[in-house]
Amino acid sequence: MNAENTANATNENARQLQNTLYLAAKENPKRKFHALYDKVFRKDILQEAWARVKTNRDSAGIDGQTIEFIVREIGEESFIEEIRQQLRNGDYRPSPVKRKEIPKPDGKTGIDH
Repeated sequence: MNAENTANATNENARQLQNTLYLAAKENPKRKFHALYDKVFRKDILQEAWARVKTNRDSAGIDGQTIEFIVREIGEESFIEEIRQQLRNGDYRPSPVKRKEIPKPDGKTGIDH
């Protein structure tokens, strides 16, 4: 399977999960989804998330790492696999973020995390 077919299959798998969850929520609006954590570290879901992150056109994250740095220095597959293992093992700890007031056109402020 070539890279384009793999990307399409990954995208389709992510959409299928998203659609399944959407339909379940629509069918029963009071339903609570308790067991989604195992979906978060699925390789296809992480690959789709990474593809979406890359559309940010190399904006650095809170840790200062750019997409270019990750691609060049770490490698995309290694990066995804490292995150996957951290999530699977329960070792992932997101960095704390600062609250930031963002002025709105109506004069009020919103909070950005």
